[in-house]
Amino acid sequence: MSNQYIVEGMYRGFAAGDVAAVVAAFADDFAWTEADGFPLAGTSVGPQAVVENVFMRLGEFSDNGSVSIDRYIADGDTVVADGRYTWNHKETGEPCEVRMAHIWTFEDGKAKSFLQHVDSKRLQEQVA
Repeated sequence: MSNQYIVEGMYRGFAAGDVAAVVAAFADDFAWTEADGFPLAGTSVGPQAVVENVFMRLGEFSDNGSVSIDRYIADGDTVVADGRYTWNHKETGEPCEVRMAHIWTFEDGKAKSFLQHVDSKRLQEQVA
């Protein structure tokens, strides 16, 4: 199974609300880094920390959030997912969208790290 196939499966699992399927692809010492300027900025280490510090907190600033991937770029142990976030503003309900890129690295068939790149200026304008 290719690393890209694993990443694609994680996005499908997340969209379906199957968090267990997503974190099953993580290494025990998996490091998830949210970009500076993102409401959940920082690094969480370990699958449970990602669930608690990221997945369970997304609803703090958005409703109906989703990730749409336009393309994947795979090279060895690295997979980049290029796409956009869409959501509704928590207070006004207005639709919001921002470009993003996720860089996934793998080791021995498990996701070892996630690094988020996002247009944080545009995102901050939309969540304010």
